Amino acid sequence: MREDRPSPTVEGIGDDVLLHEAFDHSTITALRHAVASCAAGAGLAADRLDDFVVAVNELLTNAVRHGGGRGRLTLLHVADRVVCEVSDDGPGLPAPLGEPRRPSSDQPGGWGLWLAEELTDTFDLVTGAGGTTVRVSRRTTLREP
Repeated sequence: MREDRPSPTVEGIGDDVLLHEAFDHSTITALRHAVASCAAGAGLAADRLDDFVVAVNELLTNAVRHGGGRGRLTLLHVADRVVCEVSDDGPGLPAPLGEPRRPSSDQPGGWGLWLAEELTDTFDLVTGAGGTTVRVSRRTTLREP
């Protein structure tokens, strides 16, 4: 995790773009279903798919609640991974940033980034005054030990 201006979306780098959509509060549910369908089509299944969709939903919700009310989602299939990038144009997250920490059990909010990191294989966050971008990924298959 680092503070900086969000990176540009990953569209056009030669990966298989499954979905690229702008969203706001009125489209989160439909977008979550589209993510689930596209990720399943790319090979995510069972608990790995469910966890990924929950993580992405948390990122969408955070973008709407804290990032200016809207955002952009790009979903990619890259080799053996499904990658999702969610960006917003909000004010960024307060410093100092560290790794997302598990909120206390009686805390009603603040679970989104922690859940997104826990439920995915990779988690990268870039934030600054121009917005926040979070990229998560999940392998489509488990690697053998």
